[in-house]
Amino acid sequence: MTPDHVNPEAPWPHLAALERQTEEAGRELVERLAITPAYVRDAGRWADEGMARHIRRMSDARGYARTNAWFAGSASAIPDEAANWMSGGPRTVAGRGRLTSILAAAQAGRDLAEQEIVELFTVADHDLPAVLTAADELRRVAVGETVTYVVNRNINYTNVCNYRCGFCAFRRGGVQGACVALRTICPLTEIAERTREAAAVGATEVCLQGGIHPSYTGETYLRIVRAVKEAVPSMHVHAFSPLEIRHGAATLGLELREYLSRLAADGLSSLPGTAAEILDDEVRRVICPDKLTTSEWLETVADAHAVGLRSTATIMYGHVDAPVHWARHLLRVRALQAATGGITEFVPLPYVHMEAPLWRRGLTRSGPTFREAVLMHAVARLVLHPLVTNIQVSWVKMGPEGAALCLRAGANDLGGTLMNESISARPVACTVNC
Repeated sequence: MTPDHVNPEAPWPHLAALERQTEEAGRELVERLAITPAYVRDAGRWADEGMARHIRRMSDARGYARTNAWFAGSASAIPDEAANWMSGGPRTVAGRGRLTSILAAAQAGRDLAEQEIVELFTVADHDLPAVLTAADELRRVAVGETVTYVVNRNINYTNVCNYRCGFCAFRRGGVQGACVALRTICPLTEIAERTREAAAVGATEVCLQGGIHPSYTGETYLRIVRAVKEAVPSMHVHAFSPLEIRHGAATLGLELREYLSRLAADGLSSLPGTAAEILDDEVRRVICPDKLTTSEWLETVADAHAVGLRSTATIMYGHVDAPVHWARHLLRVRALQAATGGITEFVPLPYVHMEAPLWRRGLTRSGPTFREAVLMHAVARLVLHPLVTNIQVSWVKMGPEGAALCLRAGANDLGGTLMNESISARPVACTVNC
């Protein structure tokens, strides 16, 4: 801050002093942009679009300013202030009755209201350690001190996709689309070979996901499962998002449960609960308008659980969403788990913005802030307790230091070894038929 030249007799105080005085008054000092948060959150209405794209990129989900250079998936260092979240200052909320009661309800395993969850996501910095500590304590109660991971290999069998999700840098167009040289299609022989290679270095799981190729049918997915099991019968097959499941069933004219049962009979072990993005159609209409709806995602996962399959559940956040949408997503996941019990872990996936079409057009934020990403893991633990016991952190997106901090803030499981991960990062080519 510089001296106030408008009124030299009343210069601006140093930020540290101002922050301390603000804290003593029971308030929080937060940096904002040149316009206030309510207008930031609706920048498309209040700013010229050329300016609005910069406003979005410089703001967080609350409408305040991004204050550091950390971005998901960028391998950037975690912010300096993060050290204070776990070690600096008292880690209590004495005298702050509202937050204390919310945390007590979460620790007792009670359902939180939407607004209570929003309050956890928007907690003041001086209360942030209390939220992270409460989540860490629940993690200790639920699963102890063991951190788990799986040795697995990702097989993204095609990036050709008829859908146009605005956050996806993995997709290449359909048969007549652009980027022909960058399309990948892995034949069954390549899938089998990759499975054998994975088993040879200790992998116990393969994760198979791909685009919705216009020529693929439900039989294609059945053949893929059989190829893996024939190559390595003991391999756990974690495959096919709810979107792929619905596409496969529709092409064969089968009910979802009948098709899921056929997949299970051929060797499918569990479903990745991806394609969830944000389980709120207000957001989905912006980022993936031609994709399945919230109710369709929930129905597909519930049907998978009904036939004996288990699944993960994900959230992909940090684009056009807000804390209220995150709250609704968590409540819907909790309700699903209460009804079926089939979710093995919850997986927060921060939006990696760099190559995303919507970001390049200036229509989204630049992914979550580090604060928001850590809070997502902590609040997920608090909201989903005791129904979902495992909270996974993606080391690919959070980075090693970020993942380590999340493991002290409610998470207990690390994303797997992956091998050839190509959805979070820039796509890489298949070894054959590309």
